[in-house]
Amino acid sequence: MTANTPPALFDRDLLRRRRDRSARTMTDYNFLAQRSFDDMVDRVASVTRDFDRAAILGGGPGLLAADTAAVLRTKVKWLCRADLSPRITTRLDAPALALDEECLPFAPESLDLVLAPWGLHWTNDLPGALVQINHALKPDGFFACALPGGATLTELRQSLMAAEGELTGGVSARVSPLAGTFDMAALLQRAGFAMPVADIDRVTVRYDHIFALMADLRGMGETSVLADRPRNPASRALFARAGQIYADRFADPDGRIRASFEIIHAAGWAPHPDQPKPKRPGSATHRLADALGTRERSLGEKAGR
Repeated sequence: MTANTPPALFDRDLLRRRRDRSARTMTDYNFLAQRSFDDMVDRVASVTRDFDRAAILGGGPGLLAADTAAVLRTKVKWLCRADLSPRITTRLDAPALALDEECLPFAPESLDLVLAPWGLHWTNDLPGALVQINHALKPDGFFACALPGGATLTELRQSLMAAEGELTGGVSARVSPLAGTFDMAALLQRAGFAMPVADIDRVTVRYDHIFALMADLRGMGETSVLADRPRNPASRALFARAGQIYADRFADPDGRIRASFEIIHAAGWAPHPDQPKPKRPGSATHRLADALGTRERSLGEKAGR
C-alpha cells in the first residue's frame, strides 16, 4: 500500500480462509450464487454466437451441475473456473485456478466470455476489477456479473444494531456494507464496456430464527470480512437479543423471519468497431411529432393554442 492508496475496506485474507473452511459443504448453501448463475446462462443462451474461451470467476462449487449449465457447455469450446479459495478450486466442476479478482492473471484479449456469478462485492476496487476483466476480453467479448445490493440483509443489520445499542450503548459494524442500488450500467461504462445493462432481482428467504440465517451465511462463506471489524466477537447474548428484535419486527404470521437479498445483475461487451453506436445528436431524419401524429410546439407555447 502506498501513501496515496486508500485503506482496504475488506480483509481478503480472512475472506479466503472463510471460503476455505466452507468449501466442503458450500454446495448445500449456494442457492444465491446458483440463482445468479442460472440467470447469466439465460443471457448467454440469448447471444446468437458461440464462444471459444470463457472463464467463470467465483460462485463456488456445483454451478455447472444444474440443467441450465448444459446450455453453457454447448456454446463454449473451452471453459475454466476460478476462485479466491484454493480449497474451493479442488471442488469445481471444470479446470480451475486459484486467483485474486483484484489481480487477474489473464492475458489481454485472451477470453471471449467472462461470468462472475458471485464474489465481486468483496473486492476493494470494483471499478479496477471491471477494467481488468474488460482488458482480458477480446473485442466484442461478453461479460456478466451478479453481486448483492445495498438492501441485502437489511433486517439482520437493523436487528444487530438495535440489540448492540441496548446491550452496550454503542454500535459496531457487524454486517459488511454492500453496493447500493447505484447505476451499475454506468459503472460498466466507466470501465470501458459497451452497451452496458443492469437490473435488480429481489429475493426473500424465510427462516425459523436468526441462527438458521447465520448458519446459511457461514455455509456460503458470506459473513463479514471488514478490515476495520470489531475485535471483540459478537456474543451469544447479542445474537439472542438480535433474534428477539428480528422476530418482533420482521416475522410473518407463522413466526418465521424474512431475510431480504437484493441481487444486482449487470452485463456489457468489450468494445468492437462493428457494434451498434448511438446516433449523433441532430442526425435524426424524422420528427417525433410526425410519428405521434401531433403538432410540434416551441418550449414556451401552451397546449390548446
